[in-house]
Formats: sequence, C-alpha cells, structure tokens
Amino acid sequence: MADIHGNYVALERCMEFCRRRGIDTYFFLGDYAGELAYPERAMDMLFEIKEKNQCYFVRGNKEDYWKDYHARGETGWKEYDSTTGSLYYTYYQLSQKSMDFYDMLPIRQKVKIGNFPEMTICHGSPYKTNEKLLPDKERTVEIMKQNDTNVILCGHTHIQGSIENEGRCVLNAGALGVSLFAEGKAQFMILSDDIASEDVSLRWNRKEELGIKYAFLSLSYDVERVIQDLHVAGLNQYAPCWCKVTEYLLRKGDVAHGFVLNRAMELCEKAEGECIWPYIPEKYWEQAVREMIKC
Repeated sequence: MADIHGNYVALERCMEFCRRRGIDTYFFLGDYAGELAYPERAMDMLFEIKEKNQCYFVRGNKEDYWKDYHARGETGWKEYDSTTGSLYYTYYQLSQKSMDFYDMLPIRQKVKIGNFPEMTICHGSPYKTNEKLLPDKERTVEIMKQNDTNVILCGHTHIQGSIENEGRCVLNAGALGVSLFAEGKAQFMILSDDIASEDVSLRWNRKEELGIKYAFLSLSYDVERVIQDLHVAGLNQYAPCWCKVTEYLLRKGDVAHGFVLNRAMELCEKAEGECIWPYIPEKYWEQAVREMIKC
C-alpha cells in the first residue's frame, strides 16, 4: 500500500478486504499523510496495524517534507494559501509520535519473506523518495539494472502498473489515498508466492521466473465522507484551490495537483516575468483551476 495521504476511510476499506483474505504481512510504501483532513486518524490506524501484523515501512517524499520543515525552523509555509496551506495544516496536525516514527524510516528496505524472492521496497526509487520509476525511461531501466534485487515495489506516481526489463520488474501499487486515472478508487496490490494456485477470486499476473504472482486492486469507498472532512476540518480554507483539486481528484481521478500547480506557475511567470515556488499568488491558482477542472 502506497500514498495513503491521510485517507483513513480508504485505508479502512482496503484493510477490511485484506483481513477477510487472511493477509497478515504488509508493505507500506510512504506518503502516509498529506492532502486530506485528520491525518492522525490514518496514523493511529497504521500504528494499530503495525502492532497486530508483520509490517515493513519506508519513507516517502511527504515524510521528507515534514522532517525538512522542522529542520529549517518551521518557516516557508503559511495558512490560507493554495501552494503550501495543505502542507501547513498537515504538519501541525501530526503528533510527536508520528514525527518520531518518520525519523526512523529508511528510504528503502531489502526484504526476504518465506518463499518470496528478495524484493526492494521504496516510495519513489531505491535512491530518492521523489524519483519516479516511469515506463520507457532510460533512468528506470538503469535503476532496475543496478538494483541488487530483481523486484522493486514502489509508489509515488499514483498510477498502478508494472515495468519489465531483462527478467526484472517494477511493480507500482498505485495510490490508496488519492489515486490518479483510477476513477477515484483506492488502489493497492497483493502478492503471493503460490504460483501454482488456481485461486480465481483475483485477476493474477504470474511471474514464474521470479516466483511470485501479483494482483492489482481498485476498490470503491465513501469518497464523499472524505470530502466532507475537508470542509468540517477547515482544510478547504487553509488551501482553497488545492482542496478544489483534491475534491476533483477524489471523485474523478484524472487531474493531479502537480498538473494544476505547473499551470499556475506558468500563468504567474507569463504575467510577472518569473515564478519561484512557493510564491504563487492565489489569482493564478484560481485561473489554473478554472481552466483545468470541469466540475
């Protein structure tokens, strides 16, 4: 499971599915909070899951954001600002327990469980939390070749899928909390080392040469409850346009925050000669949202 982003409603839905199947080992691939209201509810659930199951956690780029903001004296983000308001809100909602937990997380882990092959788990890539492993990119192939396991499990792109090259593979679990191009559903992945099983309850992809099979999951959940939380918690005031994108992404899943951010920065640069993040006036966010989101 990757990119939960504080979506405790989706997390509970996916965990119910896993518990019914008797799954008791979990890889959590970073970005545990951010974007959504009440992030500590998701963190409390993760701590409870950790107590009752065999769990492996790695750090995502969001965890780096919280750590770096603390290290630089909690400066640079502000309320009522679409560029950094969501970051500001989340940071000040997180408990010391969560922050201490993030401090302990590695950027990657090499994991060997039972009959599974050795696998590398990470958020972006095994080397950078914010690096995207994308299909048809030379950098992705380079990383796959130099990595010391044949299987890499990752997230970060918010897009579920697999990449294969010369007997190696990258499996991206998709985003559980704010998926992209998934019609607003919660996404994750299940792995099995029982290659011979004829279990047809899931749509399995077999990698016999690696000794695993995997299934990509996309589950519906109560999206409107998550959106209501944004308004009840006041997060839509902390980051007005950012939250409009969040609502659209939760419902439709085809416009990412980064797309709108880039457009707002283009508009700012065109009008003012330059645009340096995070100083993006709200009027350019508003224009970008009008152009890109068709409610």
